[in-house]
Amino acid sequence: MSASESTQHLPVPPVAPDTSHRRLRVAQGILLLFHVTGFLGLAFSKDPSFYLQFVPLNLLLTAVLLFAFQRERNFAFLSFCLTTMAVGFFVEVVGIQTGRIFGQYSYGETLGLKWLGVPLIIGLNWVMLTYMGGVLARYLPLPGFLRAVVGALLLVGMDVCLEPVAVRYDFWTWAYDLIPLQNFKGWFAVALILQVFFNRSSFEKHNPLVPFVYLLQLLFFFGLGLFIR
Repeated sequence: MSASESTQHLPVPPVAPDTSHRRLRVAQGILLLFHVTGFLGLAFSKDPSFYLQFVPLNLLLTAVLLFAFQRERNFAFLSFCLTTMAVGFFVEVVGIQTGRIFGQYSYGETLGLKWLGVPLIIGLNWVMLTYMGGVLARYLPLPGFLRAVVGALLLVGMDVCLEPVAVRYDFWTWAYDLIPLQNFKGWFAVALILQVFFNRSSFEKHNPLVPFVYLLQLLFFFGLGLFIR
């Protein structure tokens, strides 16, 4: 066996701590730049439509960077992502068609291309939120179901901050311009089911970028909500 052949079977060395730390800081810097730019544009620009066209791109960029720090992307992780994406999307389809899950609402044009009345990117949003809620909940020494409850509450908390911004910038609109309590109940129920599924999926549930992304998005929507009132 030649030297070159023997080296093909050597284990890949882990990423050095300094390199990993730099990658994390670069990702955080990119996300901070995009969110601060979007915040300033939406809060102070006379033409927020210019910035709104980048909302789907910002969501895609956040997802790419977030999942780049998921170290174990095995079949179970892929299955979790695809299943959560499908469940989240079709729950929204049923929601807008019947009004029985979240209340009576319809999607605007800001979130991009739609199918069956629901933006395609909504499925990805459910994956990201479920994933972040699940990872954050694992910081707490709780049994499985209580951890799922905490994860679901983290999703509802994000929605509470998101709703005023979403309505203002045509993400979606509510019948009678009133956000119903049913919306938050529906969010909690769906989020809880997906959190249980997350906990039962067999992949590594640690991601150093998750706390930063969750806090960044929470502050983004909460702060923007204060400016538009």
